[in-house]
Amino acid sequence: MLYKFKSRATADLIMLEPHGRQIVGLIGKAPGPSGIVTAAQIPAAIAALEAAVAADEAQPPAQEPGQDEDTAAEDRKTTVSLRQRAAPFIDMLRRSAAEDADVVWGG
Repeated sequence: MLYKFKSRATADLIMLEPHGRQIVGLIGKAPGPSGIVTAAQIPAAIAALEAAVAADEAQPPAQEPGQDEDTAAEDRKTTVSLRQRAAPFIDMLRRSAAEDADVVWGG
């Protein structure tokens, strides 16, 4: 399944199901085939995502058992962070808030 986020203020944003589910959950919405973030809810959604990104970045990176530190550091460089995944959605939310537009999603 894909998550396709839509707003009249921006172009559509498409995420793979695991990533879309994570983002929707972080903003306090029930992950599912469809939903809405109203214009009034957008500031809280942005704050929740920014807090989640900050918390994610504050955690020490996980190291696999038996993995040396250099390999773990290399893995961190190639892994897509929550900040990178959330950035397009946060941008969509900000643009939508500026135009008092809701953000909706569907599979």
